[in-house]
Order: sequence, then C-alpha cells, then structure tokens
Amino acid sequence: MANKKEKYYISTAIAYTSGKPHIGNTYEIVLADAIARYKRLEGYDVYLQTGTDEHGEKIELKAKDAGQTPQEFVDEKANEIKRIWDLMNTSYDRFVRTTDKHHEEVVQHIFKKMYDQGDIYLGKYEGWYCTPDESFWTESQVVKNEDGVVVCPDCGRPVEKKSEESYFFKLSKYQDQLVEYIESHPDFIQPESRKNEMLNNFIKPGLQDLCVSRTAFSWGIPVDFDPKHVVYVWLDALTNYITFPGYDTEGRETDNFKKWWPADLHLIGKDIIRFHTIYWPCFLMSLGLPLPKKVFGHPWLIMADGKMSKSVGNVVYADDLVEEFGVDAVRYYFLHEIPFSSDGVFSRDLLIERINGDLVNVLGNLVNRTVSMNKKYFEGVIQKASITEDLDEELVDNVVNLHRIVTAKMDELKVGEAIQEIFEVLRRCNKYIDDTMPWSLAKEESKKERLGTVLYNLLESIRICAVLLSPFLPETSEKILAQLNTEVADFDSTKKFGGLEVGSTLAEPVHLFDRIEVKKD
Repeated sequence: MANKKEKYYISTAIAYTSGKPHIGNTYEIVLADAIARYKRLEGYDVYLQTGTDEHGEKIELKAKDAGQTPQEFVDEKANEIKRIWDLMNTSYDRFVRTTDKHHEEVVQHIFKKMYDQGDIYLGKYEGWYCTPDESFWTESQVVKNEDGVVVCPDCGRPVEKKSEESYFFKLSKYQDQLVEYIESHPDFIQPESRKNEMLNNFIKPGLQDLCVSRTAFSWGIPVDFDPKHVVYVWLDALTNYITFPGYDTEGRETDNFKKWWPADLHLIGKDIIRFHTIYWPCFLMSLGLPLPKKVFGHPWLIMADGKMSKSVGNVVYADDLVEEFGVDAVRYYFLHEIPFSSDGVFSRDLLIERINGDLVNVLGNLVNRTVSMNKKYFEGVIQKASITEDLDEELVDNVVNLHRIVTAKMDELKVGEAIQEIFEVLRRCNKYIDDTMPWSLAKEESKKERLGTVLYNLLESIRICAVLLSPFLPETSEKILAQLNTEVADFDSTKKFGGLEVGSTLAEPVHLFDRIEVKKD
C-alpha cells in the first residue's frame, strides 16, 4: 500500500460551457474518477480536479443568441455539466470555474509576469481563425474541403481571415527545452503514438509564437495593463491546473499548492493534447514551475458513423442512458469498452449485450446464487473453510494475485483491461460452482464441511472482487459488501485470502442488475 501521505493529483480537461456534454465528454470524468478511486483504495492522498472553461468569443455569441448575458449563460451550462458529473457518481474533490474571481486575478498576475520578463510581447495577428474551436491557423495549416472552402484542420468547419492587434507568447523560445524534456521523460506524453505525433508533426518542424490576447470580443479576463485586450483562451484555461490549488506569482504560493504540484496526471482528450504538451509546458517553463508528470491523451467514444455531432443528429447523453440502464451499467460500458489508445464505438446493442452478458450473467448471477445457497444450506452463517482440495487452491491463487494484476494495469492506465481481469476471476468463480456442484454436496450430511468450504471460498472471492471493483462500480460494490455483511474492504485485505468473518451472518440477497429484454424484429 502507498504511504497515506503520498499525494496523487489528477485533473480532467475543463469542459467548455457551450452546451450539454454528450457521452464522449462524460467518458473523461468517469475515467478520471475510476483512476482517482483506485489510487484512494491503494492508500494515496488524492486530489481530483475538474470543472468548466467559461470564457471566449463562442460563449459571447451563444449567450447573445440565447438572449442572456455571458455570465448567465455559463452559470446555466456549468450547473448542467456539474449535474451530469454528479449523476455519474464521480468523486471529484473540486469543481472549478474559470469565471472565479481569484482565478481571474491570478491569470492577470501570470500574464503580467510573463510580459515583464519578455516572454509576452505586443504584435499583430493576421491569419485564419476557427471560432468553434477558438484556434488560430497559418496558411500552411488550413485545408480546403471538397467544396473548395477553407476549413479548420481539426474540426473541418469554415475558418475566417482575422487581423487584429494581439499579445504573443514566445513559444519559439522554449522549443529546444521542450524537445529535450520530452525526449528525456519518455512517460510524459502517453500513449507513445501521441508523443511521436507531437514531436514530429508540431514541435521539431518549428514552433511559432502564440497569440495570447484578443480585442475582437470582451468576454474574457482583461489584461490589466491594457484592458482593451482580454486573455486568450489557452492561457486562461490551462492555468486552472495551478491557480485553483493555490499558485500565485511573487512567491505567494499556498502550502496547498506546494503539496499538490506538479500534477501526477493530466487526463485529456486526444484532440487537445497539442495544447497540453506544447503550450502548457512552455507556460510552466516561463513561470519556472515543474511540469506535470504525465499527460494522457485518451481516445474518443464515438458512434458507429463517426464522431458525435449535433449537426449529424447522433448525439447521446449520459443522463438518458442512466435513466434507462442505471449508473453503474453505464460506467461499466464507458470504462470497459474504450481501448487504451484507440477510439471506442458506442452501440446500444453492445451496451445491452454487456449488461446481460457481464453484469447479469457473470457478476449478478454469481453473487445471487452464492448468497442464496449459503442462506439455504447454512441459514446465512459463514462456515469455516476446513476441507480443501486442489480445485480450491487454483481458485485461491487466482483471487489473491488479482490485486497485483489489476494494479499493474491501472498503473499503465489500461482501465478496461483491469476490469477485464476482475471479470475473468468472476468467471472462474462461476466455473468453480459448476465443478464443485454445491447442490450435490448438500444432499449428503458427510459432505457438509466440504460444502461450507466451497461456499466460503466463493464468498471470500466475491468479497475481494467487490473491493477491487469499487473504483469502477462503486454502488454495486457497496451492495455486494452489504450482502456479505462485512466491513473488511480495504486494499490490504485483497492481498490475502480469509478476510471474511467466519460465523457472521449474510444479509438477504439483493438483485444487482436487470436483464434487458431485446425486442426481436
């Protein structure tokens, strides 16, 4: 177990308050929550930060269309995002908002510090601008679509020519330092394919200085020494990772900031890894701060016909799925079905297949029939494991080694594979029932002790699996442990077999998941 004083700071990207988050957005906070919960289970002192990005031209335009002030608009959207994060049973420690006055003040201090030391200078921007993505692009970066329209290389939507006075950050100044850091810290950018993409496609060809202020709109943090400018999105948004834990310039960092920074993991979508592994490290180098230990660009959860889009009409929302299938069923799908480094496809049919096949048949059936058999044959009293056979040792070996295998997968952020390992053991437990046939043992009084041993082995295996499942399926884990009538649920208890208290009485069996009836055409 980790020393309880050892910290682990994990952050998600902050969600943009332009609309309701779909399941692709929601996947990220569920993934971060599972990682944070597992670290807490191991004994780490965890800080999980998430929240909302609330400034920018896009927000100003959407608020105007809605007949609201920008602040009214983002208040409404931030509340909706937080509602969905809470609905998904995510255990964030802080939900931050970039319209927070303290954040705005610190961003102004950071901007001034960079300006005073020569890392920010006044210039003029001329080039292409994508309003939906709030991204600037050079002539060589934009592309033309099949209709000959110049479009954003990221989102494919039309861009427009812009010319305005702007402040620029000297990104080029830190290029060599950034390359050296990335190459000397092989785990900094994960997966490996993302690191190679950043180095070869963006950094080594040459970094251009970055526009960090705008004058074409007013919904942003004013540059305090030149208030016709507002701080441009990335210097405002990325700095949330340090402002809220307590960073400030002039040596006014709080003890809280000194405790948590550098972050152990920035968990972000692969579409914004460029900003987190190029802009953000250079900002931190300018401030003289250490870089985060790891940036993981997770894959997308997409539809069978491509990326989710309101214009395409294929958007799915988490709250609709939860209402129909339940929180843990949706969490299971998100966490189990998205590969480590390639996109996962959402399919209603596959969701139902996973619920029926894994959650009902494997997990639910195992728990229900094991608890029910112990109720039937021993009035729920947990028996001592006294008569063992070779078959038992094989099961016990698999169970007591599970924590080691799951932890190794989680350390690599291979969450889906970690869950799969737990379910493999659950499948072995079901096979153990078939092999030992407790119903046959119950027919002979002379085999009652053997029956008690078999049921103890099953109940203890279920307990250990329930503890290890708790970061992924927290409500289900609680229901299982409640049926076992045990409080032995710490991480150390998964390392040895025998934690379940002999002589205690099980609670009544509780139904875990409903089978989904599939309508046939």
